[in-house]
Amino acid sequence: MSAPRRVKIVTTLSLAVVFIAAATWIGLGQAFSSIHTFDAFKGVGSRPSNISGALNFLVVGSDSREGLTAAQEKALMVGSTKSAAGGRSDTMFIVHISKDRSKAVLVSLPRDSLVTVPEHIGFDGKTMVSATKAKLNAAFAWGGAPLLINTIEQSTNIHIDHYIEINFLGFTSIVDALGGIQVCSKVAINDPKSHLVMAAGYHILDGIEALKYVRTRDFDGLGDIGRMQRQQQFMGSVLRKATSAGVLLNPVKLLNFFNAVLSTIKTDSGLNQNDMISLGQQMSKLSAKKVATLTIPLSNSNGSYPGLGSVVIWDPVKSVDLFNRLINDRDIYDVATPSPSPSASKASAKASPSPTAINKFNTITAADNPCGKIHY
Repeated sequence: MSAPRRVKIVTTLSLAVVFIAAATWIGLGQAFSSIHTFDAFKGVGSRPSNISGALNFLVVGSDSREGLTAAQEKALMVGSTKSAAGGRSDTMFIVHISKDRSKAVLVSLPRDSLVTVPEHIGFDGKTMVSATKAKLNAAFAWGGAPLLINTIEQSTNIHIDHYIEINFLGFTSIVDALGGIQVCSKVAINDPKSHLVMAAGYHILDGIEALKYVRTRDFDGLGDIGRMQRQQQFMGSVLRKATSAGVLLNPVKLLNFFNAVLSTIKTDSGLNQNDMISLGQQMSKLSAKKVATLTIPLSNSNGSYPGLGSVVIWDPVKSVDLFNRLINDRDIYDVATPSPSPSASKASAKASPSPTAINKFNTITAADNPCGKIHY
């Protein structure tokens, strides 16, 4: 696969959550009409029900070059819209917002996940293609948002309420509107495929450099798994920056941020202004420490399947456990309360032992140290 076809972008929970939550600070007004909406659920057949009242967004990164100038295409080394014809999405997240709107969970879905793509209409618009095993990113390439939604719902039994898609231009515009995003790398990066050269340590990246950072995958031997870890760190940095006083109390920055978001995303046609404003008001007190990110539990990050080559295989036990928690809007952490030590004094025994959260899904939060969670 050529370098341009390897280009990936991160479409983040932080962007989705901030976009939703910031509606409480400024009215969307007529600006909402600038969002490109479409029927993302067209033709999606039998679907799981939403039984909890929580909301699940599917947030997707499209590698569309639409809107990029020739200079931007050259700087990113991604090729032109013509050279990259055809829909591809290699960055996908389920964003789960709890029923009480006090917590959010982002689950990264690896692009090479082995899934069953349901029966669908072929490229000719007439022929029915039988259900088949494939990589998750193939569902978007074959049938766009509707087939991707159908595939994810059938694979997880999670009801997808809304769809958000962002392309290269949207990503770079949002980062630039925030005045750049801080990242941290424990090691120096020199990736000839993403064209990112960066020393170890902290850096403030503009939109172009940030796009290179979130798509780099070939410098550390961790491939997509390492890239998803960096993307999750990046999400936290965007969320912290976008909800900081420096943005929220600066009308110019806030307006630039909203214009960047509103003018460059695509959403399902069911996501209307009133719903967004209401949800934003409900989520106005959502904090970074209440936003958890994780990768879907895996049993093999370098498996294989006949005819597909290398694939990512989900853990059949832990992934189902995670799905059930999201379906029923239950906490992703287990809580253990230790018993008092037999040798403890009577006075200390009267005190209740402190409960401990069990992080079985290797979750991090948007409030975590950006240099503290990636392990090389």
